Amino acid sequence: MTRPEHQDPFRWQTTSDDDALFATDELFLHDLGSGRMSDLEFLHVTAKRILNHVPDGSRAPSNWTINVYRGCSHACTYCFARPTHEYLGLNIGSDFDRKIVVKINAVDRLRTELADPNWRGETIAMGTNTDPYQRAEAKYRLTRGVLQALAEYRNPFSILTKSPLVVRDLDVLLEAAQHAHVSVNFSLGTLDRRVWRATEPGAPDPRRRVDAMARLAAAGISTGALIAPILPGLSDDAAQLREVVSAVRDAGGRLLGIGPLHLRRGTREHFLDWLRDFDADLHRNYLRRYARSDYAPEHYLAQLYRRAGIERVSRRSLR
Repeated sequence: MTRPEHQDPFRWQTTSDDDALFATDELFLHDLGSGRMSDLEFLHVTAKRILNHVPDGSRAPSNWTINVYRGCSHACTYCFARPTHEYLGLNIGSDFDRKIVVKINAVDRLRTELADPNWRGETIAMGTNTDPYQRAEAKYRLTRGVLQALAEYRNPFSILTKSPLVVRDLDVLLEAAQHAHVSVNFSLGTLDRRVWRATEPGAPDPRRRVDAMARLAAAGISTGALIAPILPGLSDDAAQLREVVSAVRDAGGRLLGIGPLHLRRGTREHFLDWLRDFDADLHRNYLRRYARSDYAPEHYLAQLYRRAGIERVSRRSLR
């Protein structure tokens, strides 16, 4: 099916996958987490490259991406990246949530690639596939190392995250922003605690994301939020949407757009299986709503902007 022209390229919709960066047989070390990470297993790999070029024709916010982790402990029920675990012989459910691939040579590999005379210093996006500040980052600090390398080479970059852990690296962000454009944006679909806990069980409290946004804005870092993904019947009423809009504005952030849920193959089955147990009536509604397409219709997107009381935002605003 051809991708509808109106759809916006949020992280949970479509970006290129880095399937060629390492082979399945390069999963050479299983490291079990401990303490607050005792439910996680880390699969160490050495990446063949770390800069991933987005295919021509993509409407992603940058032509280049970095994803130092694969799989995500945020365990979002709707995550578009779940099917990427299948390429490694892992499942898109509990394996995606708990077996986290860690590209342990990411920082050294990046320094080599940034030093290549053919590298043109283009903007690099992080968080296009899985979150660079998920729980694994507290253990491995690879994202911090990547930021330090980018700052050293004065290379512009953007970050998309659901975690306030990004504030830990404010010193590096400020250093990098002295010489290149830097933006840190948050995925913030709802402030409704019931919806958050049900659909993003491993992700930090969205109100902590707003607090982190406020700290970044106060420090002078360009920041904002994508109000997405919006889940029909769960997080799409006017009061919910306007609450998020007000919180972002009060924090000093930019509104980077609204995006309804997209259900690609694999994610579709996983999410709908979860929804059947969560709310059988809503499950039947989604089967009708998404019967002919993985995307919400154009009129629904326009409706969301009206409910939120904001004008539609043009794409490429992640930069």
